[in-house]
Amino acid sequence: MQAKSHLESVVTAEQRAARVQLMVLDVDGVLTDGRLYYGPLGEAMKVFDVRDGHGIKMLSKHGVEVALLSARSSDIVSARARELGIFRVLQGRSDKGAAFATLLSDTGIRNENSGFMGDDLPDLPPMRAAGFAVTVADSCDAAQAAAHWISPRPGGRGAVRALAEFILRAKGIDLVSMVHG
Repeated sequence: MQAKSHLESVVTAEQRAARVQLMVLDVDGVLTDGRLYYGPLGEAMKVFDVRDGHGIKMLSKHGVEVALLSARSSDIVSARARELGIFRVLQGRSDKGAAFATLLSDTGIRNENSGFMGDDLPDLPPMRAAGFAVTVADSCDAAQAAAHWISPRPGGRGAVRALAEFILRAKGIDLVSMVHG
């Protein structure tokens, strides 16, 4: 890992959030509470928070593209992504660092204009590569140590909504006027 310049080390979480053009989210433990529900035919369901979905729509409305990156593959995730208008959905990617780099290359977005929200050890490579590394309140210690900002909410329970509001405020967007505008 390269040492950061003094200038880069003093960049605040708000400054990092303000320059985000692409926000990449892990799924299990970020958009869900991390529990896996299995029935006789395999994965039976995942639970998503409607507030997180609204947060994703708020980001999209204000020019921040949202993508999903998961080591697991799930038709349920594909369906939720379609419902939210998320077009970049990378599933079954155990090497999240490589998948994140490919995503940035495909979009033409530089690392410093990207964000990644994860919750566990496999998420550390993209968290370290992103200009804005974020985690959930109930993430592992290593994810919290790598994060520039920690959501006050746990995964699957409004963490992404809190992130969306943080990014939009950092960009100078009045959240209350969004309701009337």
